[in-house]
Amino acid sequence: MKPILFNLTDAELTDFITKLDQPKFRAKQIREWLNRGAPDFKSMKNLPEKLRTDLDASARTLPVQIIKKLESSDGQTTKFLLELNDCEQIECVLMRTSYGNSVCVSSQAGCAMGCKFCASTLLGLKRNLTVNEIYSQILVAQWELRNDKLSDNHIRPNGDANNGDVSHIVIMGTGEPLQNLENVIGFIERANSEMGIGWRKITVSTCGIVPGIKELTKWGRPINLAISLHAPTNELRSHIMPINNKYKLDEVLDAAFEFSALHNRQLMIEYILLGKKNSSGETELFNCDAEYAKKLSDLLKGKNCMVNLIPWNAVDERDFASPSGNAVHNFQDILIKNGIHTRIRRERGQDIGSACGQLRLNNAKGIK
Repeated sequence: MKPILFNLTDAELTDFITKLDQPKFRAKQIREWLNRGAPDFKSMKNLPEKLRTDLDASARTLPVQIIKKLESSDGQTTKFLLELNDCEQIECVLMRTSYGNSVCVSSQAGCAMGCKFCASTLLGLKRNLTVNEIYSQILVAQWELRNDKLSDNHIRPNGDANNGDVSHIVIMGTGEPLQNLENVIGFIERANSEMGIGWRKITVSTCGIVPGIKELTKWGRPINLAISLHAPTNELRSHIMPINNKYKLDEVLDAAFEFSALHNRQLMIEYILLGKKNSSGETELFNCDAEYAKKLSDLLKGKNCMVNLIPWNAVDERDFASPSGNAVHNFQDILIKNGIHTRIRRERGQDIGSACGQLRLNNAKGIK
C-alpha cells in the first residue's frame, strides 16, 4: 500500500520528502495542502510538476479517496462514496443549509446494529474508523465547499452565495459512534481545536449504547446528543432494533436525559416513520399511527427534548414503505397537541439515495 501523507507526523513527512531529494520546506507546503483537504497531488499548484508526478506514483494524500460523488437536483446536498486504504468504503454527506454547512460523517465501515429499516447494516460491520479517517471526511466536504467559491455555479438555487466553511458536524452516518467511542471523541476534539467548530454545533447520534452515553457524560463536553428511538414501546423497538434487547427504552432515555441535563441541552429524539405494504399493495401505518403517537407523547411528556420525525427513505432490501404526507403530519399534530416539541425533517438528497448506507450498498451491487 502507498503511504498516506496525511497520517505522517511533520517529522515523518519531512523525512519522506527529503528522501525524494526535495528541500525540507516542501513538506510544509504539502502539509498545508493536506490540511485543506487536497484530494490529489495535481491540486498542489505550488509544487514542481515533477514532484507532483513522483508523489502521485509513491503516495496518497488523505486516508479517504472519492470514488463516487452525487449531487441532489436542488444543489443543496452532495453525497460522497469514499474508499479507505484497505478498500473498505464509507459515505459522508454535505448539506448546505440556511444556518450553515453541515456534514454527516461515518464512524465505522458498516454497522453491526441490525436495525431492520436501515441500509448501513446490510453488509455487516467491517471495522472501526480511525480519527484521521473520520476527520478526513470533513476535509473532503471542506474542499468541495471551497471549490464552490471558485465555480461559476457557486450561487445555489436558494439564492444564497455559498461562501462558508463547514460549520456543523453530525456523526450520524454509517456505523454506531458509541461502539467506536475513543476515536469518535478524538475526532470531535480535533474538529473543535483545529477547525474551530464549537461543541454545540456537533451532534452524536446513537441507537442507545447506554455505557457509551455514560462515558460521554463523564467526558463532559457540551455537544448535542441524538437518540435513534423509532418506537415508543419495548416490544416494537425490540422488533425493529435488536439493541433494545440489551438496553431497554427506560434505561436508554434515563442515560440520555442525564447527559442533556448536565449541559442544559435539548435531547434530540430521532423517529423514523415507517409504513408496511399489505397484501393488496396498499401502505399501512407501522410505527406512526395515532396509537403510537400518543404512546410517544406519554413517554416524553415534560422532558426537555425535540422529536425529529423522519419519513422513511426507501431501501429496496427492506420490507417497509414511506407513509403518506397526511400520516406524517397527523403524527406530528398529536405530538404537538400533547406539548411535545417536534419537527419533520426536510427530505434532503432523496434523489441521490441519501439514507445511510444506500450509496455504499448500491456500489457493492454494481448499481451506478
